[in-house]
Amino acid sequence: MQEHSVGIVSPRIEHFDEPLMFVCGRSLPAYDLVFETYGELNPDASNAILICHALSGHHHAAGYHSEDERKPGWWDSCIGPGKPIDTQRFFVVSLNNLGGCHGSTGPTTENPETGQAFGPGFPQPQVDDWVDAQARLADRLGIVCWAAVVGGSLGGMQAMAWSLRYPDRLRHCVVIAAAMKLSAQNIAFNEIARRAIMSDPGFADGHYLRDGTQPTQGLALARMVGHITYLSDDAMASRFGRELQPSNPDDEDSDAPQFQIESYLRYQGDQFSSVFDANTYVLMTRALDHFDLAVAYRGDAIAAFSQSSCGYLVLSFSTDWRFSPTRSREIVDALLAAECPVSYAEIEADEGHDAFLLPIPRYLAVLDAYLKRVDI
Repeated sequence: MQEHSVGIVSPRIEHFDEPLMFVCGRSLPAYDLVFETYGELNPDASNAILICHALSGHHHAAGYHSEDERKPGWWDSCIGPGKPIDTQRFFVVSLNNLGGCHGSTGPTTENPETGQAFGPGFPQPQVDDWVDAQARLADRLGIVCWAAVVGGSLGGMQAMAWSLRYPDRLRHCVVIAAAMKLSAQNIAFNEIARRAIMSDPGFADGHYLRDGTQPTQGLALARMVGHITYLSDDAMASRFGRELQPSNPDDEDSDAPQFQIESYLRYQGDQFSSVFDANTYVLMTRALDHFDLAVAYRGDAIAAFSQSSCGYLVLSFSTDWRFSPTRSREIVDALLAAECPVSYAEIEADEGHDAFLLPIPRYLAVLDAYLKRVDI
């Protein structure tokens, strides 16, 4: 177990009987949210931080589920005693969003009306729907106002949505490697990933659980496409270059991977397809595509941010081409024009979009310095 870890943690489940109306016009009559907490909530509930996960993320952000677990939660480098999100100061909440496949109600959950999994019949969530569900969880936990809402990538979009949808319920908004809306290129990558899944015969129009099939090849290919966009050219060159596999077959017609990058991508795809749900991937990428921070304000991001009342930290990474620093600077420019308090840093990093998940010293230092100023 790593030093400065939150240690062994256990997920919690909160059940809601109050219907939740989605932006799409459909509702869930009841649902579960799975989440983890780290640290202790102080007497006036002023030290709570919400962690919003990215596309394939979940509630297990820090610590270990058992002594035997090999890897800690996905953001363990940032969450824990003495770390930037310091659990000696803050009470940290991390949840799995609705539509997910790690315990919260989603496509793999039984639909009480049919007795079968929701499958493709699960309502299409949008970022605002996730924020509304998170607000209800905050109510259950006795948290009236978050000290900060923090997220990277799709999580950063949720953090910004919080600042507009519930401006009186957060004091700080931390937006990491995100954008106010996706570019056409990003939407295109997501569509390729979805088509890879849907064209797999095992997808069965989304009814693979009912039919006893699995679109594993399509989901693996979708992950491979996505993974390429999360890495920079420099990161792939330094890690793999054009290195051949040690057991490189002489037969060029062989399907076996000949280059190390091929082997790596196949491994990532196979691992992902064994733990993630295809319908969830489709839902999550569509929610990502449709997010547009300023759409309710006639496309005016300055007018949108004028509704907020919190402070902002915006972070980007130099080699992130999926959510480039230009997209973060657009956020900062709109915040400045709206006269919102904002701090911004572009972190030099070779790791591309995935840099927001990694323990890069300057990144951790900037995040740590900002959160130390958060009054609890």
